[in-house]
Amino acid sequence: MTVCLLLLSVVAVTAAVPVPRVLTRAKWPEREPVVALWAWQCLVATVLLCCLTALALSAAAVFGTVRAQLFAPAPPAVTAAYDLSAASPWTTVLTVLLSCGAAWTTAMLGRELAEARRRRTRARAHLRERAPDLPAGLPAARGPLLVLEEEYPDAWWMPGSPPQLIVTTGALQRLTDHQLDAVLTHERGHARARHDWLLHLSTALATGFPRIPLFAHFCDQTHRLVELSADDTASRRCGHLTTALALIELNQHRGVLSCASSHRLLGERVERLLEPPPRLGRHHRALTTAAAALVPLVPLLITFAPGLKALP
Repeated sequence: MTVCLLLLSVVAVTAAVPVPRVLTRAKWPEREPVVALWAWQCLVATVLLCCLTALALSAAAVFGTVRAQLFAPAPPAVTAAYDLSAASPWTTVLTVLLSCGAAWTTAMLGRELAEARRRRTRARAHLRERAPDLPAGLPAARGPLLVLEEEYPDAWWMPGSPPQLIVTTGALQRLTDHQLDAVLTHERGHARARHDWLLHLSTALATGFPRIPLFAHFCDQTHRLVELSADDTASRRCGHLTTALALIELNQHRGVLSCASSHRLLGERVERLLEPPPRLGRHHRALTTAAAALVPLVPLLITFAPGLKALP
């Protein structure tokens, strides 16, 4: 059991510190944002699984009731293979630390979801007061669309059931029909992929554990990659140039091409649409996706290895 806990700790530290730094320096996520999002999720899942399985093993070693419940269906030889009868003092400390970490993670996720729900409720009430009736002839047949009277051009989506697209009258006046279609396709890409849940998860982990490099990078990269992914969805339907022009028109008043850090992502997105990077081939994309999917299996294999060896 001690060996399992040590191996789980090594895997968790490796996935939480050096691997995220290498992944943030890589160039291929810009070409394949969807695959990169999957890789980040698998990396986070690996760390969380390491902590969860370590908590289960250490709690089983410390508390006889947990051990009886956890290993109830297993043969006696499997229970003996884990050597849970004698718990060292550091196992008790590890159990307390992991339990506090699990409780803190749950609290951060709950707070993030509660705050998001409150923000969404306030925004919907505000929109009901300011949104006029939808003019006839707009391309809104594929989903709910709400027009907001606003001088500045803007468009965004609001998560919910169902998700709702909001576009301002300034955007309707400035954008052409093709550019408006690109903007709405971009926002529908966010809605179909349920990017809001991914953003909530990354924000909660980064807020709760700001000193862990994995969670900090996961939050930053998620906010960046979901936009690149939605840009790709719009460009496949409406073209790269149309999507880039729509992005410029929507954000011209914000300084989309300025060097300010808050606008740097907008400039990168425009440059990426005007000069699309070479994409990975299907073979390389499939290998990358499969490799990322196998990473979360490592903590499970480490945890179940003693039990598998003990089986006849």
